[in-house]
Amino acid sequence: MKKHTIPFCLALLATLPICFAQTKSDKSSAKETAVIDSEKATWETYKNKQADAFKKYFAKEYNGVYAEGIKNLDTEVADMAKTDLQSYSFADTKVAFPSPGVAVITYKVTGQGSFDGKDMSGTYNAASVYVQREGKWLAIFHTEVKVQ
Repeated sequence: MKKHTIPFCLALLATLPICFAQTKSDKSSAKETAVIDSEKATWETYKNKQADAFKKYFAKEYNGVYAEGIKNLDTEVADMAKTDLQSYSFADTKVAFPSPGVAVITYKVTGQGSFDGKDMSGTYNAASVYVQREGKWLAIFHTEVKVQ
């Protein structure tokens, strides 16, 4: 009996790192998916002019930085009425977690639409910072710049 116990224990110990690595990777993947889903939801609720749903994805101290200025959440919601976002798509999406409870998402977004009657269609480099609060990922910062 003792002869079989040692190889079994060694085999079990050898598989533990694999099991834990998969668990860690699965957790990172789930966190990454949650952040990407939140970012896409903000775009979709903005496109559909669903102000109350849109606000649920943001921290109270949110700020956005754009060529035209710095906006808080109230300004973003007010601009929603002036925006006609017809379509958008994401590419090259990456998520980094610089510390627990903080995520940085970067991506390219290509969209068709207008703001205050002026065409804003094109491709933009975009980034958002999320914080995790009470189990939810909330945007605290967003920026985008049009690709020249």
